[in-house]
Amino acid sequence: MLEAQALMLDDPMLKTDVDSRIDTGTTAERAVHEAFGVFRDMLAAMGEYMAARVADLDDLSRRAVARLSGVPAPGIPQSDTPFVLVARDLAPADTALLDPALVLAIVTSDGGKTSHTAILAGEKGLPAVVGTTGALEIAEGAMVIVDAGAGLVEVDPSPDALAAAEQKVADRAARVHVTGPGALADGTAIPLLANLGSADGVEAAVAAGAEGVGLFRTEFLFLDATSAPAVDAQQAAYSAVLRGFPGKKVVVRVLDAGADKPLQFLNAAKEENPALGLRGIRALRVSEPILRDQLTALARADAETDAEVWVMAPMVATVDETRYFTALSKELGLKTAGVMVEVPAAALLADRILNVTDFASIGTNDLTQYTMAADRMLGSVSDFQDPWHPAVLRLVGEIGAAGTSLGKPVGVCGEAAADPKLAVVLVGLGVTSLSMSAPAIAEVRDELARWSPQGTRDAADLALDAEDAASARAAVEALTPY
Repeated sequence: MLEAQALMLDDPMLKTDVDSRIDTGTTAERAVHEAFGVFRDMLAAMGEYMAARVADLDDLSRRAVARLSGVPAPGIPQSDTPFVLVARDLAPADTALLDPALVLAIVTSDGGKTSHTAILAGEKGLPAVVGTTGALEIAEGAMVIVDAGAGLVEVDPSPDALAAAEQKVADRAARVHVTGPGALADGTAIPLLANLGSADGVEAAVAAGAEGVGLFRTEFLFLDATSAPAVDAQQAAYSAVLRGFPGKKVVVRVLDAGADKPLQFLNAAKEENPALGLRGIRALRVSEPILRDQLTALARADAETDAEVWVMAPMVATVDETRYFTALSKELGLKTAGVMVEVPAAALLADRILNVTDFASIGTNDLTQYTMAADRMLGSVSDFQDPWHPAVLRLVGEIGAAGTSLGKPVGVCGEAAADPKLAVVLVGLGVTSLSMSAPAIAEVRDELARWSPQGTRDAADLALDAEDAASARAAVEALTPY
């Protein structure tokens, strides 16, 4: 993410614009500010997904101007004592550099549950509540309780509430040292896997007890490239991850480009609504040589390592797309192929889709976005971006039931899997494995171990019977594990 931001500063058009402004007498600081403003307006006009990158450009502009002015770059306030950080939003650079020993939690007024801030905070194990109404009205120095699991911030809590929160923190600290495979109280296995974006996260995932990888995102190889990487280069990068999990499952998502990740060599055409455009498997099918090269590289990496490679296609909506991807994957030497279910159409046709492929993995971030018609990057509709919503859970249940009926694995690799209570509900809906950021594994493992199979099904029924996300969560949290 940070490398991609740095590349923005190398844009020849930006440099030319800055130079021309300086040549007409504008100061360097002003020239940079104005040139970035032009790019900012261009992004803002490209639709909501690219408009979400405007904050990134603003941060880069402020940092460049600060360097030219010889003053410290804008950033996080300094403190010698631990504190909760409250802000409108955080730049990726700021979030990545946070010290968890000092910053105990993050509260922002902008952003969504899958914004850069939320994702990076999760990777660092920092509790974060984003898109919080009234966040900027919290006075500096106020005592707050941040419950990231429930998405709640309590200002000036009572002594009893504070004591309860401190006990909850202590209980959590005791639980995170539990190790072993994921399982329910009766020993029913629920493998807990890690979400990875590159080989850099392998060590942390293994240390957290990940039983494999449920989502290996391959975009890191493509996003900064002007052409698709060669097969040999891809093979080397994939093997670096696979070697970290000998004898374990690694589920690889093929290139998921489009929407907020446009590539000039794949789908650079401007679209009015790219979230509903040529993205995922749709884009790859149009440019099949790119997909063939990636699958070939994965098959070769599979052959030279001891990991168990599963491959899946993103943004699948139809049985035809499923059949196409599964057949092509096996033609090129991969043994296990499946699809991501992120589109409600695929969830509603789960029985037919799973009938022609090996497994399904539910991407709850996009499934929630499309079900609720709420852009996952917009803080203004973040209240709708909640995987606890019964409408979303009903779709998950359709997929789980199809998997159970056909004897096909159904995983979840979205952010929902990292919520311990929601993980219980997902298992009750028929999900057979959960994949999440490494810091979340311990808590999910501990929570699942307290529930029987029937208990998870009862929790799922309670959530499905609720009217909205908040009441679904409340009903399950009030249920005693058994």
